[in-house]
Amino acid sequence: MRSGVIAQKVGMTRIYNDAGEHVPVTVLRLENCQVVAHRTEEKNGYTALQLGAGTRKVKNTPKALRGHFAVAKVEPKRTVAEFRVSADNMIDIGAELTADHYVEGQFVDVTGTSIGKGFAGAMKRHNFGGGRASHGNSISHRSHGSTGQCQDPGRVFKGKKMAGHMGDARVTTQNLKVVRTDVERGLIMVEGSVPGAKGGWILVRDAIKKALPENVPVPGAYKASEATAAAGKESE
Repeated sequence: MRSGVIAQKVGMTRIYNDAGEHVPVTVLRLENCQVVAHRTEEKNGYTALQLGAGTRKVKNTPKALRGHFAVAKVEPKRTVAEFRVSADNMIDIGAELTADHYVEGQFVDVTGTSIGKGFAGAMKRHNFGGGRASHGNSISHRSHGSTGQCQDPGRVFKGKKMAGHMGDARVTTQNLKVVRTDVERGLIMVEGSVPGAKGGWILVRDAIKKALPENVPVPGAYKASEATAAAGKESE
């Protein structure tokens, strides 16, 4: 199991394939996506990589996180996230993941925070049909109707679909196809829409319901940190 990446949603556009058909794509940008820490079976009880992405001013970073990033010898990150990996797919701390971590034609699962809609009614939030437009109905056209029974059980069951807060939730969209990658600019273009607003942080993983292509880099595509590269030259 390989690591995923943290990308920033740039927006949507379209590109043309070899057949001349236009394909709507969402553009995701990798911005200093580096390995910040390791989670090991011996110390933590599971195996994972902690990645960080984006940039953050030192004065706006809590002191605890300053020390955390200093140990990894990386600049303060805007956001961090963990990705479960197998023990043989660990990547050195400080390494920066690149866009060719994914290959064209591969399927990925993307996770983001959906755009908030505020307090929404039952018709918008749960796709209720609403009441009659006429025939004596003059007050309850868009209401959700009855919310339960009478004295028994005397309460509304948990999970009842009613009006309430809509959006601003963690959403995962599965099986989006990688259409194109641009390593120089750090761009990954996936077919279709991705949850979240422009500028939001998106977690991109290999699709769990699709087979992994044979030509994907393992444990991943990345640039070694300067410290690791220097140590390698000294050993030579």
